[in-house]
Amino acid sequence: MNNNKGIPRPEYPRPQFVRGDWMNLNGDWEFEIDHSTSGEARGLQTAEHFAGHILVPFCPESELSGVGFKDFMDCVWYRREVKLPENWKKDVQEKQERVYLHFGAVDYRATVYVNGREVGVHKGGYSSFALDVTPYLEPEESNVITVCARDDVRSGLQPAGKQSVSYKSEGCYYTRTTGIWQTVWMEKVSKNHIKAIKIYPDVENTRVRITAEVAGSGCLSVKASYQGRAMGDACVKVTEGQTDLMIELKEAHLWEVGKGRLYDLALTFEEDCVSSYFGLRQVRMDGMRFLLNGKSVFQRLVLDQGYYPDGIYTAPTEEALIRDIELSLAAGFNGARLHEKAFEPRFLYHCDRLGYLVWGEHANWSLDVSDYRAYKSFLPEWSELVERDFNHPSIIGWCPFNETWNVKGRPQKDFLIESIYMLTKQMDPTRPCIDTSGCFHVKTDIFDLHDYDQNVENFRNRYDHFAETGILDVDFHVKSCGGAGRQVYGGEPVFISEYGGIKWDADGGIKSWGYGNAPATKEEFVERYRGLTNALLENKKMFGFCYTQLYDVEQEKNGLYTYERVPKFDMEIFKEINSAKAAIED
Repeated sequence: MNNNKGIPRPEYPRPQFVRGDWMNLNGDWEFEIDHSTSGEARGLQTAEHFAGHILVPFCPESELSGVGFKDFMDCVWYRREVKLPENWKKDVQEKQERVYLHFGAVDYRATVYVNGREVGVHKGGYSSFALDVTPYLEPEESNVITVCARDDVRSGLQPAGKQSVSYKSEGCYYTRTTGIWQTVWMEKVSKNHIKAIKIYPDVENTRVRITAEVAGSGCLSVKASYQGRAMGDACVKVTEGQTDLMIELKEAHLWEVGKGRLYDLALTFEEDCVSSYFGLRQVRMDGMRFLLNGKSVFQRLVLDQGYYPDGIYTAPTEEALIRDIELSLAAGFNGARLHEKAFEPRFLYHCDRLGYLVWGEHANWSLDVSDYRAYKSFLPEWSELVERDFNHPSIIGWCPFNETWNVKGRPQKDFLIESIYMLTKQMDPTRPCIDTSGCFHVKTDIFDLHDYDQNVENFRNRYDHFAETGILDVDFHVKSCGGAGRQVYGGEPVFISEYGGIKWDADGGIKSWGYGNAPATKEEFVERYRGLTNALLENKKMFGFCYTQLYDVEQEKNGLYTYERVPKFDMEIFKEINSAKAAIED
């Protein structure tokens, strides 16, 4: 029923939990920057108009938003009038159905008003949230939605990823993102409805278990199919709460690298109908090996930071999301570290269908992990992200933190790192978890390292020594940051989750940067890449690598593609290097 012609990012934003009755609210909103953070006192929540306009879902820093304001914004306001469709009015009034207002992401603290009344508050710039706005609506009138977003990346008390804490972008910090940056939408939901599902594929027994949470009473029916062919079904009566169903699948179609064979699910609970999907796959660690469906698979990953020249955090189109995966595959990678950012569910859907391996990560940078107050900021949002993305088969591991360095000479609170690891394993025992990528590990399933040594011989010798002796040099990359002796390797599986970062500035800019000395020629670049990568592929104790990075981001010019996604080299060369059989693979 949704007519999204002519609005940005019109596609359904939540592919794993799809309902038919929804309205995309992207497009033109009234907008105002509240420099003094006095908007509530001035009554902006009930204002009839705002001073400017913005194109949602693009952040005000971006060019696509129509605002393009790049200085710090501690507070911004949005306003839009919405009329309910005729059938929604009737169903709300006669059937007691509900209307939910959804936000893909708002950075950072969002207060939502409907018709001048506060509906709810959400903290967290990367996780999605929804509010039941039914009691606040006027079914026969235009309804005013107002959003106040407060953001302070300099506070040390909110995860902000690679958003710059300085006025300008510098080093590996880039343009900030404030306010709404993912799709805003409404959906109509039956009185009795499915609230959430968790999907547990069982490869060894060719079946799938589904845990569902419902509101109300009735019969929950689930049907599985594959490419239109019925694969199995189950039905159970349930009253207000949680229930389990098991479906025996008629055929086994494994989700594998490059082959995202997805089963479809149709769920019905009284009048509520939801469509979803899953991949039949299992991931686990076995000694030094990463196993996918019981087979040793080498992770050929690339660092993907999810930035776009015109949209900053937000891809201009769905095609741009798909294109980034295609560019990675063209260079011979089979997956990515989704780095210092929680990527939108629509991107993860395309990873799912293309058989593309990814690590789920949070944007922990700018959060002061030497301060116990960080726990309060980090825990709820990370929990929401793990819950939201649990069902994606493409996610083969979790990594809540990245490079938790000292803060002003203060070391990280190890309790914070360990407790978040323990929480993650409690929420999801089916995937491995890296506590904090690179440093400083406290309790982890995998001991990963970041190594930007540009000397191929030194790089190879370091890891050849590990392969031969089992002794891993864990201090070489942290001594300069006061970390020598803080990491103790305990025999865990190992991979180099950041390496390379070789600078090649296709535009010849003098202010750009990469790691180490830039090669003099393209040939020298390729040989350095080949030497570093082969050292990991040929190591019998390495289960994967992650090269920095897929494309340039602003002033950081160490991508294989430019920021505009133009290839700097012949990608067939890198595909040939990356595709070589690894020593640890079956």
